[in-house]
Amino acid sequence: MTEKAHKSYKPNGWVLAGLTLALLASVGASCMFGAVDFKWSEIHNSQIFWQLRLPRVLMSALVGAVLSVCGAAYQSIFRNPLTDPYVLGVSSGASLGASVAILLGLEAWLWGVGGMALFAALLTVLLIYRIASIGNRMHTTTLLLTGVCLTLLISALISFLMVLNQEKMDSIIFWTMGSFGSSNWGDVAVMAPVAVVGIGVVLWYSRDLNLLLAGSEAAQSMGVNVEHVKRMLLLFTTLMVAFAVSSCGVIGFVGLIVPHAVRLVAGPDNRRVVPYSMLCGAIFVLVCDTLARTILRPSELPVGSLTSLIGAPLFIYLLYKNKRNY
Repeated sequence: MTEKAHKSYKPNGWVLAGLTLALLASVGASCMFGAVDFKWSEIHNSQIFWQLRLPRVLMSALVGAVLSVCGAAYQSIFRNPLTDPYVLGVSSGASLGASVAILLGLEAWLWGVGGMALFAALLTVLLIYRIASIGNRMHTTTLLLTGVCLTLLISALISFLMVLNQEKMDSIIFWTMGSFGSSNWGDVAVMAPVAVVGIGVVLWYSRDLNLLLAGSEAAQSMGVNVEHVKRMLLLFTTLMVAFAVSSCGVIGFVGLIVPHAVRLVAGPDNRRVVPYSMLCGAIFVLVCDTLARTILRPSELPVGSLTSLIGAPLFIYLLYKNKRNY
C-alpha cells in the first residue's frame, strides 16, 4: 500500500475534532439537565452536581464508548454487521449474577450487585470459550451459537427466579433494563482505565480487523496471527462489556446501531470506524441518559429502554435505506 493510500484510510482530523467538540457539548448540556437543573454559576458549590450528576455523565459517556467500540470489533471478528457486544452471553451472565445478588439482599453492600454481575459475566464467557475452543483453535461460529443458546437458557433462569420472588421483580427488571442512577466516582475510577486500555487494544489491532473481514485464511496469508488476534480482541472486549454491564445493567442496541451507522457513512475501514464509533457511542448514550432523567422528571426511565426505543427504528431505517447492500 502506498503512503498516499495509507493516509487516505486514517481518521479524518476534522471529523474527529467535530465529534470531540460534539461530545464535550453533550457532556456540558447533560450536566445541566435532570431532576434538578443547574446554572453554570451554581456549579461550584453544588454537591448534587459534583457527587451525583458529573460522575453519572462521565459514566454514561464511558459506557457508550465501550459498547460501540466492542460492537465494531465483534462485527469484524464474526464478519456480521448484525452482531452486538452481548452476543457472547456477557449481558445475560451479568443479569443472572445481579438477580442472585438482589435476591440475597446484597444491594447495600459495596459493589454487591455489581461485583456479582461482573463475576457471573466473566464465568459465563469463560464457559463459552471452553466450549468453543478445540485444541488451540477457537471457532467463531461455535462461539456465536454457544453464546446465543446460553443467553436463552440464562434468560429462562432469570424469569424463573422472578416468578419465585415477585417482591424483588421490579428491582431485577429495572437493573436488566440499564440505569446510571447509582453511578459514582468509584464506578468512574474503575471503568475509565478499563475503557482506555480496552479501546487502545482494539485501535492497535484495527488493521488486523480489516484483514479478518476477508476471512481467516486470507488474513493468515497476509501475515496476521489470526488466533492470537481473535483471543486478544475477544478478551479485552469481553472485559470491557463485563465491567460496563456490571456497573449500569444491560443497555441494548448501542453496540449494534452505532458502529453499523458509522460504517454506512465512513466506510468499512476499522481505522476510522473504531475511533468514530467511540465518540458517537459516547454521545448517543449521553443523549439517551439525559432524556431518561428529564422526560418524566422527577421520575426516571431506564436508559436501556430509550436506547432500544431510539435505536431500533433508526436501525430499521438504515437497513431499508441501504437494503441493496444486503
